[in-house]
Amino acid sequence: MAGNLSLETLKEMAATGEIDTVLVALVDMQGRLMGKRFHVSNFIDHSIEETHCCNYLLATDLVMSTPDGYKSTSWESGYGDYTLKPDLSTLRLVPWLDGTALVLGDLEDHHTHAPVPHAPREMLKAQVKRLKDMGFDAMMATELEFFLFEKDYRTLQKEGYQELVPLSGHNEDYNLFQTTKEEGIMRPLRNHLVGAGIPVENTKGEAEIGQQELNIRYADAMDCADNHTIAKHATKEIAWMNGRSASFLAKWASDKVGSSSHVHMSLWKDGEAAFFDKTDTHGMSDVMKSFTAGLLKYARDYTFFLAPYINSYKRFAKGTFAPTKSVWSVDNRTAAFRLCGEGTKGVRMECRIGGSDLNPYLAQAALLAAGIKGIEEGLSLAAPTKGDVYDAKDVEEIPTSLREATETLAGSTMLREAFGDFVVDHYVRCAQWEQEEYDRVVTDWEIERGFERS
Repeated sequence: MAGNLSLETLKEMAATGEIDTVLVALVDMQGRLMGKRFHVSNFIDHSIEETHCCNYLLATDLVMSTPDGYKSTSWESGYGDYTLKPDLSTLRLVPWLDGTALVLGDLEDHHTHAPVPHAPREMLKAQVKRLKDMGFDAMMATELEFFLFEKDYRTLQKEGYQELVPLSGHNEDYNLFQTTKEEGIMRPLRNHLVGAGIPVENTKGEAEIGQQELNIRYADAMDCADNHTIAKHATKEIAWMNGRSASFLAKWASDKVGSSSHVHMSLWKDGEAAFFDKTDTHGMSDVMKSFTAGLLKYARDYTFFLAPYINSYKRFAKGTFAPTKSVWSVDNRTAAFRLCGEGTKGVRMECRIGGSDLNPYLAQAALLAAGIKGIEEGLSLAAPTKGDVYDAKDVEEIPTSLREATETLAGSTMLREAFGDFVVDHYVRCAQWEQEEYDRVVTDWEIERGFERS
């Protein structure tokens, strides 16, 4: 929760006219920033303590439909309000927008002021607290992959997204010449994010035409999720401001690789790396081994939180660096879990299941819950899988569809213990609705394939 703007400095900048707008934002189920734009004078005088928003913001889908079946809110209950309380520790500048600051907020019940349990930030906070009660701090990092396209969002929308042309015409993995072509977007993105207090390490080309990767320095779990969410928001806005578009869709074309969001995890205790044991062959402590064993044992339970949409599952394919088998391996990019920093204090586990469409709060909360359960159960870790994991036999498969992941989520005793039945049922309904919406649509593929020939 490391913003870079104090309330006192905000008041000073408001007095000089440097800041005139404050964005007060919550994080919705899809990992997007939703909220209001306040005139800075009103924010300071009246809304610094709280504002309000409709409680349907945690019960909608990507297109802001209002599905039935949620216990938290409905047409029958009248869609009331949540209280949105700014978390001033997240207050920061928004350098890519003139005169603007941003603060993230937490949601409370409008009547009781109790935290909203299914709010993404609240779910991650709860798992962080569980770890703290055990004496651990979670340190995490996410990688953001996305594609840049030649045209802007509105033009592509009017064209029915039929003319999707990446900004670069070549595979640009680590290629400095090819990525120079996108510096009109990527350079301001790096600099503006640093100006917003987000510790960007680097950007690079990824292994497909027009594909980018943004890497942010590791941080405690909440800061990591906040940084990820703000960076994703900034990427879209800065692309739009330059007449381009950026997409975090997990798989935008069947003949292109997908975009991932790998999550790196380690636990620390009293300022020391709790995952490190210099006497171990791989430098892994017993805590790390049990934590990792929990990640593996419960991977099918929490896959929905790493792959939340129909499209998410199109990414899992052999030979694309997206995993298909739930195993761990040492520095092996064909496995779902890759040991990084072997034999060093930087030893950590990378989860490679998640796509670029994940909500980082939900993904991190689910991963931590599984790791905590592994520690509590004292699980032993099997030997690492070697070689091409795509061809590994007799190992557990990652769910291959949203329908399958919804079933494993609904039946997860571990997640129900960690999050509560109400929260799990809420996200089961979210997954069911996504499936229902897809099932009723006739696709271009079906028309082309069967219009004449069926």
